[in-house]
Amino acid sequence: MHSKIKLVIAGIGLLSFQFSKAQQVIQKPVANVWTADNGDGTFKNPLFWGDWADPDFIRVGDDFYFVSTSMQYVPGCPVLHSKDLVNWEMVGYAVDKYDEDPRYNLQGGSMYSNGSWAATIRHHNGLFYVGFCTPSRNGAKGSYSMCVAKDIKGPWKRTIFPEFMYDPGLFFDDDGKVYVAHGQEKLFITELNADALSVKTPQKEIYNNRNYPYLEGSHMYKVKGKYYILSTTGGTNGRQICLRSDSIYGPYESKVVLRDDNLYPGNFLHQGGMMQLKDGSWWFMIMQDRGAIGRVPNLEPVTWVDGWPMLGVNGKGVATYKKPNVGKSYPIKVPATSDEFSQQSLGLQWQWNHNPDHSKWSLKERKGHMRLHASFANDITMARNTLTQRVQGPASEGIVEMDASGLKDGNIAGFGIYQKPHAYIAIRKEGNTKTLIMVNNNKVIDSIKNFSANKIWIKANATHIGYKAALAYSLDGKKFISFGNELNMALGYSWTANRFALLNFSTKKEGDNGYADFNWFHFKGENNLLE
Repeated sequence: MHSKIKLVIAGIGLLSFQFSKAQQVIQKPVANVWTADNGDGTFKNPLFWGDWADPDFIRVGDDFYFVSTSMQYVPGCPVLHSKDLVNWEMVGYAVDKYDEDPRYNLQGGSMYSNGSWAATIRHHNGLFYVGFCTPSRNGAKGSYSMCVAKDIKGPWKRTIFPEFMYDPGLFFDDDGKVYVAHGQEKLFITELNADALSVKTPQKEIYNNRNYPYLEGSHMYKVKGKYYILSTTGGTNGRQICLRSDSIYGPYESKVVLRDDNLYPGNFLHQGGMMQLKDGSWWFMIMQDRGAIGRVPNLEPVTWVDGWPMLGVNGKGVATYKKPNVGKSYPIKVPATSDEFSQQSLGLQWQWNHNPDHSKWSLKERKGHMRLHASFANDITMARNTLTQRVQGPASEGIVEMDASGLKDGNIAGFGIYQKPHAYIAIRKEGNTKTLIMVNNNKVIDSIKNFSANKIWIKANATHIGYKAALAYSLDGKKFISFGNELNMALGYSWTANRFALLNFSTKKEGDNGYADFNWFHFKGENNLLE
């Protein structure tokens, strides 16, 4: 027998999802957000139904830590913590801001698709190390960064190397030497100095197999005296590859350890990291492309066969599986979403599009509100202080309550979904009059002139079905009116997924520093709904 759940999405009608009673969880879902914990000793994939790309993870004692790509979003390189590999919470970021180019401040251009790529995390001699690469894009030189901290919550000290190491995998050998495995198709080993903050020996090519085009995402391990490099080839149509050698510089033999798309057909599991638990079991964190919703992490058991780490069960990624044995049970947890803006500091779920101007946002100027001051920009793509967090699948909804009484001439303040293309509903102030507008990909699709209300509620819905999003507004917080048209969500800025976005910018310099107050952001996700 099946139960039918109907999800109302403004502007696109009713979407139907079905799930069996057997799939319903014992524990109550957390804030109606997708959770991998079934509450009965098992978990389901994905771990997060949102964009946590290029995952890597480690175990330090009884604690687990996870890092992910975030590109131009600031703070960058998110760090999560778990006690059981299934339930995760944000603990911080490895990068506060990007100082190396004024375009990260949206000055003289932009740095979309730059920032942090393919992070690696390790713990050694009481210190946490997070490394990532920044490819050569938009005229910027490629680089490798190493961030070091005593406490996983920071502060982190970042060192930028003059050398570029693509998709790095940091490795501390048992003889005290330090290496990075890196490269694309051609793989290299670069030896670092003992503090891991500079190069000791220039890169040496260790592998080049044209049968594995664009081999990348390397992470290195040593098991029973052998060196293993886990890499991926093919991207969305990918395979997880394992290289194995008795010497760190090779020669390496190879084997495909997973090629499977059964959980999301057409999108193959690829790229991630591996670890061993105290009970001796091995696990792999691997991602799967889910279009404009993002690259989602899956947790897979590892079985060693003839000295090779084989992922999943019988060559397939697991849909549900027994939770890792960590010695005890832990409560369901998820990364934060909703925010009442009642704290003195910004919640860890939020990231700015590029470096923010910290003088133009405040959680203190009006208690219980996020105040966004406008900065001059021609459009949202070059507007500083656009505040974002991930949309989630299979469907998610974000609602804000906004007070526009502080807007000045030229200000455009509102809420929507950001990527390329983007869409939002906003109040535009022109002289002493206001207009309600719906913008899709920088084009005004619908408008209401002489809009008199200052307080407005704006809602955005997103779904993985066709990667559609729709917007609506309300004048009382209860009855929502669809406005404008659908957004066809896409990945125009490289591989960063779509995000909910709070915005305020000014197309006129005289409107600089007008402000909008956001009372809260409420997130609603469809938990445990599978097609």
